[in-house]
Amino acid sequence: MLQWLYDNKEDDMITTMSIRELTRSGSMFGQYDYIDIEDKKSHEYKGVFISSKYADMVKEFLEKEIAKQKQKKLDALMQFAGMMDGETNNLSIQELKSHKEDK
Repeated sequence: MLQWLYDNKEDDMITTMSIRELTRSGSMFGQYDYIDIEDKKSHEYKGVFISSKYADMVKEFLEKEIAKQKQKKLDALMQFAGMMDGETNNLSIQELKSHKEDK
């Protein structure tokens, strides 16, 4: 998503600022599509400010990504749910692996 914004940029629509510069010049928010925020001394990347015209698109993208991550975690946990429900029927690990491969 952000890569798309970067690839389709016009040079004057993107900038990098320190947190201090960002707080001092609030008028910059309307001038740029997004602003990279970095620590001025260490040049450590802190985040990004997205213009309101892209906010809904970015929120939608993030919601989808977060849902994917939650589903991955849930899927990983659900592998063990059968053990708690008694689906293993006291099978050995070799029998469980064989049963899993058959599926």
